[in-house]
Amino acid sequence: MAYQHLFADGTPCDLPAGKVVCVGRNYAEHAKELNNPIPSEPILFIKPSTSLLDMAQPFSLPEGQGCIHFETELALLIGKTLTKADEQTAADAIVGVGLALDMTLRDLQSKLKEKGQPWEKAKAFDGSCPVSAFIQTEKVGELTDIPLRLSVNGEVRQDGSSAQMLNPIVQLISYISQWFTLQPGDIVLTGTPAGVGEAKSGDELLVELPGQLSVNTQIL
Repeated sequence: MAYQHLFADGTPCDLPAGKVVCVGRNYAEHAKELNNPIPSEPILFIKPSTSLLDMAQPFSLPEGQGCIHFETELALLIGKTLTKADEQTAADAIVGVGLALDMTLRDLQSKLKEKGQPWEKAKAFDGSCPVSAFIQTEKVGELTDIPLRLSVNGEVRQDGSSAQMLNPIVQLISYISQWFTLQPGDIVLTGTPAGVGEAKSGDELLVELPGQLSVNTQIL
């Protein structure tokens, strides 16, 4: 079934599934755990709409591609067109906050990085972005301190907050819009906290915005 954005309270969401703009290394501890330098400005890459899946449904991993990592991220649903937007305009365009898994072919990414090549084959493959339903932004509270958590087979593996981001949410949206026009239905992934690890067939995942949203899913 084709992916469709959803609001967590059942409110209809008629926004089309657009591109996914991702921010790399936006948490210092995650950069350190992969022995990557902490960037001086946001690192951006894009996943196409074909990467999107409903996180609530079990999903499969690509076969024969080596180690595949999970990266849990806050996902922001964009509801207005943004081009070179200031921070207030950017804030007003965020219509939903949810969760996403940035699935990464880590072995392939390492090879691409060694050759100085783009990451897209490792990051933007079909089904590489399971996404939850979205909570309307006005119900979330302050965007500057949103917690997120991932448990794998009952063990907490990632536990972070938007307060730990090197580039805060609203500044990120404004920055991205200086380079790429964001359109209604686009999603922005805001980086992953420390604790990423290998995803395996049979894993049971619990992905949470503690106190607001939780999604149980399984890797087939």
